Amino acid sequence: METISGEIKISSLGIKNISGLKKKISETSDLKITDLLGTLFGGATDLDASDIHIEPGEETSKIRLRIDGVLQDVAELNKTTYQSVLSRIKLLAKIKMNVSDRPQDGRFSLVFSNEKTEAPIEIRVSTLPAEKGEALVLRILNPKHLIGLGELGLRKDLLDLFRKEIRKPNGMIIVTGPTGSGKTTTLYAFLKEVQKPEIKIITIEDPIEYRLAGISQTQVKDKEYDFASGLKSIMRQDPDVILVGEIRDLETVDTALQASLTGHLVFTTLHTNDAAGTIARLISLGANPSNIGPAINMAVAQRLVRKICKKCGELKTPSAEELQKIKIGTKKALPKNIKIPQNKGCDYCNGTGYKGRVGIFEAFLINDDMEKFILTSPPISALREKAIKNGMVTMREDGIVKVIEGITTLEEVERVAGEEV
Repeated sequence: METISGEIKISSLGIKNISGLKKKISETSDLKITDLLGTLFGGATDLDASDIHIEPGEETSKIRLRIDGVLQDVAELNKTTYQSVLSRIKLLAKIKMNVSDRPQDGRFSLVFSNEKTEAPIEIRVSTLPAEKGEALVLRILNPKHLIGLGELGLRKDLLDLFRKEIRKPNGMIIVTGPTGSGKTTTLYAFLKEVQKPEIKIITIEDPIEYRLAGISQTQVKDKEYDFASGLKSIMRQDPDVILVGEIRDLETVDTALQASLTGHLVFTTLHTNDAAGTIARLISLGANPSNIGPAINMAVAQRLVRKICKKCGELKTPSAEELQKIKIGTKKALPKNIKIPQNKGCDYCNGTGYKGRVGIFEAFLINDDMEKFILTSPPISALREKAIKNGMVTMREDGIVKVIEGITTLEEVERVAGEEV
């Protein structure tokens, strides 16, 4: 592995599963730290991990990878090796080596030395003071995850709706969900879909996660350049489409709403549990309900469910209880002799029974009727009921459809979207 400033050159190791990476790391544990990190990064990208966690303990530190949203143990480091790894990563990420009592953030790049066509992979580093040392989380931002709208796993009716809404000249589309639910992937899919030479797109993000050619991307910087002030500056740049990484405060809300009301198309994210919670969250931040309805075109909520492993997954006849859950969870007519996926586990899927993830979604439009309803500042439950009455398919229902289609399991949908109550 070759190292230059802020960049590591690595090679794909051809690792197929966690066992293979464990073995490879054990073979390099007595070698140079650069070789150990090269193996770790090469293996993590081979396994399509989203994060690397290094967690210090009393005598040893644990390395875990997050694959398909679930953490899996990979290796343990002794104190000396852990300190060397910590120092090396801090150096690469250009964060202060002598600071260990407060959190720090940085980033560096992985470049494949044996694959000239491969785009660099950004590694976002976060350190956090912990009881036994500094905990590290390395987010792997692989450009291959920049997928198109058609690859998100949307139902055809929802895909058609999204394409219609993002082609409107103005308004706001808000994507909601917890951290790690794929919001950024969806927003970038929107940008890829609308991008063309005759329109100007500007983003303000915290931080910039993926680099997109032909788009002006900016990054917030403390109080000097936050979402609110950055958005005001962006408005003076005459954009057609604006992406706001996250709405966090009233000033950002008001500026974004005004942007959408004055001829701009705004894409943004918000932390809420479901699509109906979007309106209540904006109101709680201080937004005027009379501005919310006219400004917002669509509210979307999403989660990620693991897909059944194609190598070992099987179909089974659902039990009476499972069949009842499926009937309650979907408005679709069920096929006769229905079969649903059952996960087993093999080397290919690291024994989990799942490989890869796909989105489950819910979305509702703000039409004239909904706009009047929002003026009453309704509770989330009433908004959700209204949206469903207007035709919204819930995330759980979307998940059940994917169970019927053989994409995921009922257990996985319940884990992510909850059980029917």
